[in-house]
Amino acid sequence: MRHLITLADLKSSEVERIFAISEDLKSKFEQGLREPLLPGRVMALLFEKPSLRTRVSFEAAITHLGGNAMFLGDDVGWNNGRESLADFGRVLSQYVDVIVMRTKLHQSVLDLAKFADCPVINGLTDLDHPCQALADIFTMREVFGSLAGLKLTFVGDGNNVARALARCCGKVGMKFHLATPPGYEFDAKFVASLKQDVPQLELTMDNDPGRAVRDAQCIYTDVWTSMGQESEMEARRKIFAPFQVNAKLMAQAPADAIFMHCLPARRGEEVTDDVIDGPQSRVVQEAANRMHAQKGVLAWLLRRS
Repeated sequence: MRHLITLADLKSSEVERIFAISEDLKSKFEQGLREPLLPGRVMALLFEKPSLRTRVSFEAAITHLGGNAMFLGDDVGWNNGRESLADFGRVLSQYVDVIVMRTKLHQSVLDLAKFADCPVINGLTDLDHPCQALADIFTMREVFGSLAGLKLTFVGDGNNVARALARCCGKVGMKFHLATPPGYEFDAKFVASLKQDVPQLELTMDNDPGRAVRDAQCIYTDVWTSMGQESEMEARRKIFAPFQVNAKLMAQAPADAIFMHCLPARRGEEVTDDVIDGPQSRVVQEAANRMHAQKGVLAWLLRRS
């Protein structure tokens, strides 16, 4: 049985296989076909954090594949002390075929996966967001074709999305550049894990967004203040102000570079309207691909199990 907690759980060949399944299913979807590869399969959604894209894309994905989704709230007794996580995980996994967990602490997903008798998918934690990264790199594959040698520059906080993207870039032969204020780079423990998992990754971290975007095919950003960091919001606005993705910064990138953002965006902070709504933006295509990439993940995971 396999889980998807981080992209370290996947080999490069498995990422390519998921992309191939996603591409096939998206092509059929655009022709009006929704291939029921997973009839009768049941997916449980355990969410501690608000969600538009993750929740709806997963629910739509399993429905298109012939299965069903159950969104489980506090009433089922998850994470509220009603019963141990071990008992909860062991029992829930007798009823469902896969669990998607969107939670505050990464350890919660690891703990659930330890006890569950079905695959567990990380729908977002404080440390990682693998499904977002798969959809993002799948989008770049659509735009540019071959991914080998392409460069993705992430401008902003070295957060969960940036971590997942860096690892995914390493899996597919891309370069990753993080442009961030001093003190917000990847920590040494994560860099060490990257070197072990994807030693071929060309990773750069510095504090100069202009230099970082010069030869990048994708300019990516995310909110400066993630959920759970609200007390830091005012301080972060000042610290990250020079790292806004605006027309001036995009002008320093190649003419064919695209802009991406995992959404939701704080317009006027990390990105300006003219960029996110401009001709280089791929944010809607990127968001739509959450569903298609996750179809690939679900089909790959569940048909294996």
